Amino acid sequence: MKALVLTGIEQMEIQDIPDEPLKDNEVKIEMKYAGICGTDKHLFNGLPGSAKAEPPIILGHENSGVITELGPKVKSNLKVGDRVSIDPNISCGFCSFCHDNKPHLCENMEAIGVTRNGGMAEYVNVPETNVYKIPDHLSFKEAAMAEPVSCMLHAINQIDIKSHYTALVVGDGLLGQLFVKYLTNHGIKKVDVSNRNPKKVNLLKKIGATTVFNPEETEHHEKYDIVIECVGVTKTQERAIASARRGGQVLMFGVGAPENVIQINPYDIFFNELTIKGAFINPHSMNEAIHVLSNKSLAVDELITHEFSLEQVPDFLSGKIKEKITKAVINLEA
Repeated sequence: MKALVLTGIEQMEIQDIPDEPLKDNEVKIEMKYAGICGTDKHLFNGLPGSAKAEPPIILGHENSGVITELGPKVKSNLKVGDRVSIDPNISCGFCSFCHDNKPHLCENMEAIGVTRNGGMAEYVNVPETNVYKIPDHLSFKEAAMAEPVSCMLHAINQIDIKSHYTALVVGDGLLGQLFVKYLTNHGIKKVDVSNRNPKKVNLLKKIGATTVFNPEETEHHEKYDIVIECVGVTKTQERAIASARRGGQVLMFGVGAPENVIQINPYDIFFNELTIKGAFINPHSMNEAIHVLSNKSLAVDELITHEFSLEQVPDFLSGKIKEKITKAVINLEA
C-alpha cells in the first residue's frame, strides 16, 4: 500500500509497503481523510506528542474511512462497508489508571499515528474497540475531525461553565476556534480571543468572538472567569494565568515543549482561589464528538482551510508552504 512514512527527524517519504496482517480483534480501514494536527508537527520535529514516535512510523491520528476487512475474532456489530471514525488512543485496560476509569492516563498507552502506524496511508489496522460508526450524512472530512473535537469536549468537562461567566480563549487555531464555538453555543455572552493573526479576526467574530485583540500590540487588562490556553508557549501560558479573575478557572490545553517552565506566583493562586487544570487527550468523548458533528451543533466545515495530498504533507510540516493555514486535512479519496 501507499504510505507516507516518517523515517527520521524532519524526514518523510512516500513508500510502497506491505499491508499489515490483521490481528484477531482488529479491523482494516480504507482511509478517506486524515487531519494534520499540531501534534504531527511536534512528531515531525522529533518532539513527543501524547507519546514519542519512533521512526519508521506512519503518522495520522485524526482519521475516517470505510471498513474493508474484519479480524477473525471481532465481536462487535461492525461490518465491511461501515463508514467510521477512529479513536487513536489504545489503553491497556489493566493498569491502575485504567482500573480507576482514567484510560487516558494509562501507563501502557499506545496511539494510532504515534506509537503505531496511523492514517497517512491507504489502509490502517485498528482495534475494534477504537472504531466508531458515523452516520451517512456526515462527510468523511468532517468525521476526521471527531478526534480533535473529542479532545476539546474532554477539556470542557474539566471546567465549570455558567452562562453569566466571561471567557478568554488564548490562541486562534482550530482548537481555539472550537472552544469559541462551544462556549458561545452554550450561552456565554462574552468570549474574547487573544490572537496574533489579523486575517483570522473576521472568522473569529463570525463564529462568536466578542472582542479579538493582539496582546503584543494592545494593552488588555481585563480579567475573566474562564481562560483557555491553546498555544502552549511560556508567554501565553503565563498570560493566561494572569488573565483569570478571582475565583477564575484556567485550562491549560496547548501542548508545550516538555522542557518549558513558567513563572507563577503561588500567593496569587491562593489569594485569588484560582483553579488551574490540564486536559489530556479524549477519554469517553468520541460518541459525543460524532453527535455534535452530525447534528451541526458544532459545525467544522468553515474551519478547515486546506486539503492536501500525501505528497504535499512534508512541505506543510516543514514550513515550506507559507500560506496561513488554520486546519489542513489529507484527502485520500482523490
